[in-house]
Amino acid sequence: MADPSSYRPKPGQIPDSPGVYKFRDEHRRVIYVGKAKNLRQRVANYFQDLANLHPRTRTMVTTAASVEWTVVSTEVEALQLEYSWIKEFDPRFNVKYRDDKSYPYLAVTLNEEFPRVQVMRGAKKKGVRYFGPYGHAWAIRETVDLMLRVFPVRTCSAGVFKNAARTGRPCLLGYIGKCSAPCVGRVTPEEHRELAEDFCDFMAGRTGTYIRRLEKDMMQAAEEMEYERAARLRDDAEALKRAMEKSAVVLADATDADLIAVAEDELEAALQIFHVRGGRVRGQRGWVTDKVEAVDTSGLVEHALQQLYGEERGDAVPKEVLVPALPEDPEAVSQWLADRRGSQVSLRIPQRGDKKDLMATVQRNAQQALGLHKTKRASDLTTRSRALEEIAEALGLDTAPLRIECYDISHLQGDDVVASMVVFEDGLARKSEYRRFQIKGFEGQDDVRSMHEVIGRRFKRYLQDKERTEEWEEAQEAAPGAPGSASVHASATGPASMGPAATDPPATGQATAGPAATGQAAAVPAATGPAATGPVPAPALTAASPDDEPEPREDDGRPKRFAYPPQLVVVDGGQPQVAAARRALDELGIDDIAVCGLAKRLEEVWLPDDDDPVVLPRSSEGLYLLQRVRDEAHRFAITYQRAKRAKRIRSSPLDDVTGLGETRKQALIKHFGSVKKLRQATIDEICEVPGIGRRTAESVVAALATTAPAAPAVNTATGEIIEEDDGGSS
Repeated sequence: MADPSSYRPKPGQIPDSPGVYKFRDEHRRVIYVGKAKNLRQRVANYFQDLANLHPRTRTMVTTAASVEWTVVSTEVEALQLEYSWIKEFDPRFNVKYRDDKSYPYLAVTLNEEFPRVQVMRGAKKKGVRYFGPYGHAWAIRETVDLMLRVFPVRTCSAGVFKNAARTGRPCLLGYIGKCSAPCVGRVTPEEHRELAEDFCDFMAGRTGTYIRRLEKDMMQAAEEMEYERAARLRDDAEALKRAMEKSAVVLADATDADLIAVAEDELEAALQIFHVRGGRVRGQRGWVTDKVEAVDTSGLVEHALQQLYGEERGDAVPKEVLVPALPEDPEAVSQWLADRRGSQVSLRIPQRGDKKDLMATVQRNAQQALGLHKTKRASDLTTRSRALEEIAEALGLDTAPLRIECYDISHLQGDDVVASMVVFEDGLARKSEYRRFQIKGFEGQDDVRSMHEVIGRRFKRYLQDKERTEEWEEAQEAAPGAPGSASVHASATGPASMGPAATDPPATGQATAGPAATGQAAAVPAATGPAATGPVPAPALTAASPDDEPEPREDDGRPKRFAYPPQLVVVDGGQPQVAAARRALDELGIDDIAVCGLAKRLEEVWLPDDDDPVVLPRSSEGLYLLQRVRDEAHRFAITYQRAKRAKRIRSSPLDDVTGLGETRKQALIKHFGSVKKLRQATIDEICEVPGIGRRTAESVVAALATTAPAAPAVNTATGEIIEEDDGGSS
């Protein structure tokens, strides 16, 4: 590992002009290329204290052995040179977007004497007009088949074309009217080229002209009583309309734009692009890339623009490019795009209207692409096995952690504090084992204390279930089927053996609020007291249900809920959360379960009593699995917290008034304007509301008197206090 100070340039040696710099390793290979408005300031940043550098930047500068730079006159030239060097040297520490597949294009070979319409992949060729990209080649073929009725352009290969010209007989498409058959001289080269150019105009979005022309010719043919020709023109117009329907109308007719969205995490980023031409989505594509350098969303967007348009010219660069974040130097990037297009290009973030809505759609596609990429990577059995082995090796475990539980705390400024427990078995989510917790030991915001409480409650239940299960098994071994088994059942399920039970309902992947989320199980009818005689079947018991009643076990005798111990407990957080979890286990005398924490910022793995974190390689499958587990726990916790908060916000003191239905409740709110004003009203004033009698009015006053006024709601975006204007229930 090289010492950056060994190749650091001398002070004043680096110019303060715009330029491009590149780092080389000991073998003279270029490992990183960057650009800067001020080379002196930018390059000097790489030679500060290593502890202050991002881990990926630190890895790069310690891998490098030298740095070079080239001065240019403008920032646009720096952008162009940076792209050229990245393409030439393929540096390992630069973000590179690579297609997860080769997207097909609809291509028209205008560089040939008789232009041909075909599906093309790979590098673009000069003189060929491209449309797309499309998600599937069959989508192109369906569109072309519809359009050949109106624009019978050649689609055959060079061999078929030459053979038809030699024999004087066209192919099948020539006989059925879907090719103008230039191979046998039915049309001149000029007429065929005109058809190809009309085809291109229609695909470029200028659709109205051709449909109106066909409809006009159809009406004229009908007036001249040429009904067969009119019917053919009608079918041609319908074919063009069906071809147009395959591209959704999303923006105004004249809009030509590319919309770019990015979804990212600490390790990877997914990019999605929608190509809109003539107001219609004409193509879509996406990439997933490793974040091999310290880069934010602006940097990812800039890299994407370079790789999208670095080889494009003219109309291939749209008039408008919409992005989620502007590059560091938007003026220089806009000028670079304008140079490639030959006219002005607008680079901006959509703020409102249809373009903002479409950008949200592109963003959802990017998020789904990233999630799908992670799912595909995690679903492979070999990959999962390797991930578990890497985790075991990194944490010093004796065996691979086949069952991993992860815990996360969620709250909003100390209110509605909840926790989640998610379970991964053999590297896959086991959603039937997910659990949710409400923090009950204290009020307020304290993630460390909350984590201690949750871990303690979960494993206290584990010890209770373990003790009860072992006691039952010992009794069965001593006297299976004997009358005394009834008393064993009573002791195994009675209050004396229960202890404080967790009240956290099970969940199946979706957090819901209220009693509906509670998993209810039929209680086992225990034979207790002297009346219980004769053999009693051995019921299968598991952990207590939320109402402190025992649940039946399944026929296979396997206990459920909290009876399975994990091999590894993961907490969302750093050293303090890990120490709290370990302390909770130690207090219960549990020393055979490993604990670690995953900190979000740098994806560091923390172990109890260790001052330094375990840093797994960025490409480690073990880190990838830990990240998935942590993210799932966070998702599950925040979903439950939001549902709980929404239920609290919607609740109203009027909900507890017996006999007061929704209609009369709304009548009260409408009459007084808010619960606050209703609280100040007298019984006689409440009786003035239609449908409200004196007894109901007294019940309303009593209910409002026993409940304290809610704290004022605050708009977190503006800090404005929101006036109470409804009953909170809708």
